[in-house]
Amino acid sequence: MIKIIDFPKIESPFIRKLNKDNDYTVTPEVNKELEWVFLGNENEVAATEKMHGTCCAILIENGIVTAMFNRTNRIPFIGGTLSKALTEGVNNALEKERFVMQDGLWWGELIGKKIQKNEYQLIEHEWIPFEWVKDHLAYKSWHNYDKTYENIKKWLLSDIEDGGIFSLFMRRRGIEAKPEGIVFHNIKTGQMGKIRLDMFDDYHGRRHKEVERDTGE
Repeated sequence: MIKIIDFPKIESPFIRKLNKDNDYTVTPEVNKELEWVFLGNENEVAATEKMHGTCCAILIENGIVTAMFNRTNRIPFIGGTLSKALTEGVNNALEKERFVMQDGLWWGELIGKKIQKNEYQLIEHEWIPFEWVKDHLAYKSWHNYDKTYENIKKWLLSDIEDGGIFSLFMRRRGIEAKPEGIVFHNIKTGQMGKIRLDMFDDYHGRRHKEVERDTGE
């Protein structure tokens, strides 16, 4: 059986520091280990929507799902709210051809009516494989502008009607909404970085730590 390792923590390409409200927010200083985020072209770096749900994995062996995990915690196939939600989400992903039953450990984000605050306005649960996100929820506009701190902040925080970032997943469903943030993928090495909208001092709204406190996620 494949050894289960927690999905790696994804850091910001900007250095974070505590602000006056005791929140960790990004500064213009670049994290040297993630400098590739700003230097790579469209064949080297992809910027995708950061899904806002619960990180879960499925283990496929001999073409069969043999185990499910929330981080490193194994989820039983029968019993419990998360079990029912993830089973429904994986079945929906399979029906929508978001993955194939290929052997391995596959990570994704579980979203839906009983996950977080159901920000995606779903009536069922969906498991969104990260591999599918890279192929279908990538922002081509990332490579159209100078990748400066101020440009990125403006893109993330501006209203959609003013040219700000929008949720690609929601737009596929005909709904205009802001995403939680973006995830950067180094296509050659597999390394990742992320920026949430609430990592900026200028963000107005509930921050990630408040959501974690209220939902337990």
